[in-house]
Amino acid sequence: MAWNEPGGGGRDPWGGGRSDQGPPDLDEVFRRLSQRLGGLFGGRRGGARVGGGRGGGGWLVGIAVAVWLLSGIYIVGPAERGVVLRFGKYVATTMPGPHWHWPYPIERVEKVDVDRIRQAEHKALMLTRDENIVDVDVGVQYRVQDPKAYLFHVRNPELTVVQAVESAIREVVGKSEMDFVLTQGRTEVAARTQRLAQSILDRYGTGVQLTKVNLKDAQPPEEVQAAFADAIKAREDEQRYKNEAEAYANEIIPKARGRAARQIEDANAYKAEVVARAKGETARFLALLREYQRAPRVTRERLYIDAMEHVFGNATKVVVDVERGSPLLYIPLDRLMGQAGRTPPDNATGGSPAPAEKPAMRRRAPAGGRFRDLRRREIRR
Repeated sequence: MAWNEPGGGGRDPWGGGRSDQGPPDLDEVFRRLSQRLGGLFGGRRGGARVGGGRGGGGWLVGIAVAVWLLSGIYIVGPAERGVVLRFGKYVATTMPGPHWHWPYPIERVEKVDVDRIRQAEHKALMLTRDENIVDVDVGVQYRVQDPKAYLFHVRNPELTVVQAVESAIREVVGKSEMDFVLTQGRTEVAARTQRLAQSILDRYGTGVQLTKVNLKDAQPPEEVQAAFADAIKAREDEQRYKNEAEAYANEIIPKARGRAARQIEDANAYKAEVVARAKGETARFLALLREYQRAPRVTRERLYIDAMEHVFGNATKVVVDVERGSPLLYIPLDRLMGQAGRTPPDNATGGSPAPAEKPAMRRRAPAGGRFRDLRRREIRR
């Protein structure tokens, strides 16, 4: 029969034979415990006062209880969160600062650093969408977001994070081409892996937040690295040739456009010149036609004389065959003498050039006047 059951004879050591069935008061329990422990050290039972020389045992018990209660004071750091457990069950999460809890074995506190960045790595061979094998080395950084979930929802949070990241990157690599993973797609692969792994961790309720996923290295297997290196070099050469061709095109095209524009301007100028000259000649011809219509004979003679002056103006020797007459040789002495006067002097002796002496000759009639007379005599005949 239990001590606190009816008919137990009042043998309940804690209740002292009380009749109520409610939960005991902790202060009353500690007070009774102190009294009984004091009795063990020489005091009297039933709560009697302890004698003078034998009362030191009660004070020692009180001091021990006070020390035990003070041991429940704890301080949570600025980067920490305190998780209070009562008999192993979650009670509350405390913020930074001083706090108190029931000492061990009633309650205990687990402190979790929520600002520290934790790291994990994983390396494995993975299969791409085009059925190639890639050796991937991925690193992940994370921190604790929910201390309660971090402590109670998963047994090994670090291993859970690694497995979630591995599952995510296998899915991302399996949906990507090998060239994309090894070259320009590393940043995108890491970003997609982080989003997918974070969703997996949220479904598990780990209380972990991924801060960064870094694709540290991605290489083909050692057996095909040489061939893959050649392929990469060929791709780089292709890109280099494209860049050189674009640079040459950017250099030569402006020059060609400049030359084309200059030729167009020259053609337009030549066109304007030819059109203006043709209009001028047309106007002169029309004016001459009007004059010819008014005086045909005079106009023909004037045209003939003008043509002969233009021809003989640049000639040095002219022979004219006059019908029924001896040929007449005309030598333009005035032109020849002018050319002789412009002959460079002989500077061999170092003296100053002697002035050219012009022969005394009488003034002759100009060539135009002579031929005009010849033409008139020919017309009279």
